[in-house]
This record gives sequence, structure tokens and C-alpha cells, in this order.
Amino acid sequence: MSSVIEKFLRYVKVDTQSENNVDRFPSTEKQKDLGRMLVEELKAMGAENPHMDEYGYVYSAVPATAETQGPVVGFIAHMDTSEMVSGKNVKPRIVEKYDGGSIVLDEKGEYVMRPEEFPEMLAYKGQDLIVTDGSTLLGGDDKAGVAEIMAMAEYLLAHPEIPHGRIPIAFTPDEEVGRGVDFFDVKKFGADFAYTVDGGAAGEIEYETFNAAAACLRIHGKSVHPGSAKGKMINAILVAGEFHSLLPVHEAPASTEGYEGFYHPYDIAGNEDQVIVHYIIRDHDRQKFENRKAFFQKAADFINVKYGAGCAQADIRDSYYNMKEKIMEHPELIENARQAIRACGLEPLTLPVRGGTDGSRLSYMGLPCPNLGVGGHNCHGRYEFTCVQSMEKCVDILLKIVEIYSMDKQ
Repeated sequence: MSSVIEKFLRYVKVDTQSENNVDRFPSTEKQKDLGRMLVEELKAMGAENPHMDEYGYVYSAVPATAETQGPVVGFIAHMDTSEMVSGKNVKPRIVEKYDGGSIVLDEKGEYVMRPEEFPEMLAYKGQDLIVTDGSTLLGGDDKAGVAEIMAMAEYLLAHPEIPHGRIPIAFTPDEEVGRGVDFFDVKKFGADFAYTVDGGAAGEIEYETFNAAAACLRIHGKSVHPGSAKGKMINAILVAGEFHSLLPVHEAPASTEGYEGFYHPYDIAGNEDQVIVHYIIRDHDRQKFENRKAFFQKAADFINVKYGAGCAQADIRDSYYNMKEKIMEHPELIENARQAIRACGLEPLTLPVRGGTDGSRLSYMGLPCPNLGVGGHNCHGRYEFTCVQSMEKCVDILLKIVEIYSMDKQ
């Protein structure tokens, strides 16, 4: 078994699920369990000053083996997994030489991954897939990226004859809840540029992300005994539904693709007296993004006109912005990645990210960060899978990127 796969299978068994809407950082202490594991492994490899700070960030570097000039390029991945599906007691399984058919994940046959639903499976016929048992997500987002960076570091540290400059590496918590770089120390990281390793298929390069906002809608109703409610009750549940009906019905994740933006309610709680709905608002185009936020507020204003001031309260907070603006100031980041991918036998695929990465915010913090594929699909759910051969190829791509920058520097 290759180093990257051995590491990945160990890492996914550590529960690192982050938690939204909590006032602490990291949002869950258990993310530090993986951080401590990574620090010890980096120490054993001989990496430079591996440590985890008070916030749960792991920092280290592969020391330089040659005198170089030019930019310092690093690599970053996140340790946490989505809260949408449990990440506890993950039981990964390798399906060897996938035959192109359906994969039954659990013993009862309740969860079946079918190529009719997930056609991307067919691209991996004859290769080895790592899947879940259907009870949890897999955690390839982004423990595949973590394992690939660790395998790259391990290889370079074991081969000091390979010339390269200093290579900073870092692993972050809370990326899945949009706070992954709240306390990231760009200066301490010590790179001029970096690549986040947090994408989809091997060979992907992503440098266009959504502009993103988080919106919290609070509906304040009026609870009255239903027997005497006529003309008095304001049922917050019904008003929340009415608010949502004001948003364009086809501007939702299930109806959009490519550069199309959306409104997405992902959490709701309450009763007839008060309802709280958490939304995310997304668009690649900055002006359309601003228009979406304004429309969301306009819908709340309409509810207040209809039911009275204060019935609907919309709190909207920007999360990150499209990093294309910052990446395009340094086109060599994309061209070098494309060169590395082609050198490893793949054709580069550039897609707009229908989401964000730590690199979205880091790019606006002075550290431009395109995103690279990790060899996985269907993240955030029980049908998530990664491909063994793709993950191994991703390690080769990282090593080739190091080589390209080292050649440029000498």
C-alpha cells in the first residue's frame, strides 16, 4: 500500500467534524486530535519546526536542500469535515478494480452507489475506489489533501538529494464552516504563494470561487392559543415559508450549475412563535452577488410591511470573495500547475468552484492560493469516494510543482 493511501485510511478514522454557528475557535476541539497526530508524524519525518498553535493550526516546512532565488511556494489543506453527515467511526473500504457497476456500501443494502446517479464513477473503471459503509461521509474533503501533502513532504525529506527551496506546509481547522483562516498567520507560514489541495478530480485547477455570504433570517411570530387566534396569531413557521417563496424558485443549488448563483437554506429551527433559518448566498459575479444580498433584504422588508416592523430580521455577513481577481495578478501559478499536471500524464481541467476554499480568503490576505484536485468526488455525503490511483497521481503533481519552482529558482 502506498504511503498516501496508508495515511489517508488512518486520517479518516479521526473524527474532525466542525460545527457551525458556535462562538469558539476551532469550533470543535476534536479537530486538534488530527493536528496532534500530524505534528508527531512531521517530527518523525524530520520536518522543520512542526507545531500546532492555540487555534489548532498546524505549521511546518520541508527545509531547503539547495540555494534558490525566487518565490517561496507552500501547500495547505484543511483537517475538518462537513457537519452535513457524521464523520464519527468512519469505516473506509477499498473496492479493487472497480467493474463499472453499482457499489453496495452497507451489509443491508440500504445504501447503493449507482453510476446512473453518479456517472463520474465510470471514469474510474478498472481502478481502485475508497468508499464508506454508508453510515458516514468518507472525509476525502479534505483528508485526501492532507494525506497528499504529508506524502509529498515525507518523500522530499527522505530524498535530500532532490534540490528545492523551503516548502511551507499548513493544515487548518474549520474550513467547512467558513472560518478556516480566521486566525491563520500568513507571516509565520512564510510563503509568497501557496496551493490549497482541496479540490475534486486529479488534474483539476480551480481559481474562480463564489462570492459568499451567510444570512440568518429570524421570523418573530405571535403565539396565541389556536382556539382564539383569529386576527391575532402570526405563525412564524408559515411566515418563514412565505419569505422563502419570495426568492426565485430556480435559483437554488438543485437547479443551478457553472457560474449560476443561488440562495440555499441549510438549517431551520423554531416553532409558531419564532423561526430561525440559516441561508448561504452565492454568486461568482460580484455585482450579482451584491444584488442577491439586496434582494434577500428586500424580501425581509416586504414581510415587515405585511406583518409589522420587526417580524423579519435578516442578518447578512460576507464570508469570502471570488479569488480570481487576486490569482490573475500571478498567472504563473496556474501555468506552472498546468505544466505539472501534463508532466504527470493528465490533461488539466479548469472549472469554477461552486463553493470556496481557504484560498478564497487567503488570496485577499496577501497569499494567492489556487486550488488543486485531490482525486475525490461526492464530498459532504455518504456516497463520497476517492480513487487510489488518482490520489497517488496527486502526490506526483505536488512533487512536480516543487520541481518546476525549484528549476525556476536556481
